[in-house]
Order: sequence, then structure tokens, then C-alpha cells
Amino acid sequence: MSLVTIIIPYKNNLKYLFLALESVFFQSYKKFKIIIIYDDEDRSDLTQIKNFISKKKIRKNFSIKVILNKRNLGAGMSRNIGINSSKTKYIAFLDSDDTWHKDKLKFQIDYMIRKKILISHTSYNVINELGKIVSLRKSKEKLYFNDILNSCDIGLSTVIIDLNFLKKNNLKFPKIETKEDYVLWLRILKKTPYIYGLNNKLTNYRKRKNSLSSNSLTSIKNGFKVYKDYMGMGYFESFYRVIILSINFLKKKLIYDFLY
Repeated sequence: MSLVTIIIPYKNNLKYLFLALESVFFQSYKKFKIIIIYDDEDRSDLTQIKNFISKKKIRKNFSIKVILNKRNLGAGMSRNIGINSSKTKYIAFLDSDDTWHKDKLKFQIDYMIRKKILISHTSYNVINELGKIVSLRKSKEKLYFNDILNSCDIGLSTVIIDLNFLKKNNLKFPKIETKEDYVLWLRILKKTPYIYGLNNKLTNYRKRKNSLSSNSLTSIKNGFKVYKDYMGMGYFESFYRVIILSINFLKKKLIYDFLY
């Protein structure tokens, strides 16, 4: 079996982190490593995290490494640290408030090996703070650059990437508050024709009220930065793209939320 490193940035959500880790520990695919990037200058959660890991390693032989950031860098920069520290065939991203289906790694890695592909994502459930499913997002079999330019349909915690492909092309997350993953997917699609999708709901994405991504003004501002600063578009085109992106987001929300 191919090895995969799971990269988890952490800041101030201990309860959800333990749920995320449990979903990794019970994966049917066992050959993985975990890197937690502790991105909080407040070290008060660190002892509890280490104790939790220590107890789990008594029962199961997991390889878990905790990297401490000297200062708060943000999720994107923390994931870059995880990427630089990884040496496996694949890397998988998991946000510390999301969880995986027990066969997530098995299904997705088998799919990638069979298809000989470099990057894939999956469908996912949207859950609330209590863990109740409130919506869903479906993946398409192939996503092209122009597809996600108008509507980003890739959930970060669903993605697995060939590590050599990332390092060879020097692909990293940018330093931006939100939508750092969106920039990376666009950059990747300038290096490969499309991103494959599995229409299996293998991840639970937790929607939290006070998260950065839930702030509409911040999302619009960073959406503009994606097009203007990272894609090199002019002011008018960037503004137009943000409007289209927002409309498509609302359409998806209305359609999928209606099902629940």
C-alpha cells in the first residue's frame, strides 16, 4: 500500500480536533502518517493533545508528529509546513473541525492508483456544529480550470494529491486569510488538465458560525484578491468574477439546502 501523510492545521478547537483524529484512526486504510501543525501562540491545549495522542498510540501504532509554529501563521501557511515535512507518495488535507468516512482513504487512494492520477477530491456532507447533516456538495468526474473559475466545488478536506507533483511544480498555499485553497486549485489546474472527482460522500465539512469562511465580507474581499492578485486579472474582470462566484455559491446553497 502507498503511504499518505495527513496534514491537519490546529488552532483553538480541541473538541473538534479529537473528533477529526478519531475519524483518521478508524480508517480502513492503515498505512498513513499524521502531521498536526499547532498554529496557536497559546499553548494551553498542547498537553491535552499530546495526552490524547499518547493514549491512542498505546492501542494502535500510529505515526503522529506535532509541529509547533512559533507564531500564528494561518491555515494555509501551516499546511505548507506540513507539505515540506512530508515524504510519502500522497498527502491528504483534513481541517481540524472536519471528519472522514472510515473508507475515505481506501476508496480514494485505490481510485487514484487505478486511474493513475495526481489529484482527486470527493463529494461531501455539510454538517453543523452539532454534527447534523444540513446539506451536501456533489463532485463532478472532472473539473477544468474554467469550471472552478466560476464556482469552486472542491472541499479542502476531501483532497488527496501526489506529493512529488506539488513539490516538482513548487505549488503552495498563498498567504491569504480565506480562499487559500481556491488559489491552490487554480494554480494546480494550470499544471494539469483537470482534477478528478469521486461522487462518494466521504467527508463531513463542519460549517461553524464564527469561522473566517462564514464571514461574507471577508470572503468577497478575498475572492477579489484571488482574481486580482493571484490570477492577474484587472479590476473590472476581478469584480465581475466575484459576482459570478457569489451567485453560483448561492445557487448551490439553495439547491442543496432544499434537499434537507
